[in-house]
Amino acid sequence: MQLLNIDYIPGKNFEVLGMVKGNIVQSKNLGKDFMAGIKTIVGGEIKDYTDMLNQARQIAVKRMVDEAQALGADAVINIRYASAAVMQGAAEVIAYGTAVRFVESGK
Repeated sequence: MQLLNIDYIPGKNFEVLGMVKGNIVQSKNLGKDFMAGIKTIVGGEIKDYTDMLNQARQIAVKRMVDEAQALGADAVINIRYASAAVMQGAAEVIAYGTAVRFVESGK
């Protein structure tokens, strides 16, 4: 499965199958949330939240790819990510794009 954040694939013709998406709402445990709060006082990267969001993006992409594969897609183009705080210590991450199937020239 090709994943691209552009709206075309050089040298490929394709048919659009539709929008696909994957999302997750993820949170950290209370102990790590407390330590993150301490880190905001002294400054710097909050590695636990960076790791949480990276993991959430990976899960969201996998769910998007699973949806694309169910449609018979060869690629997902124009991929975008969005995130939002759902509640304190929890965030939603969504990955979405356009599922496409390759076709031969002239079809």
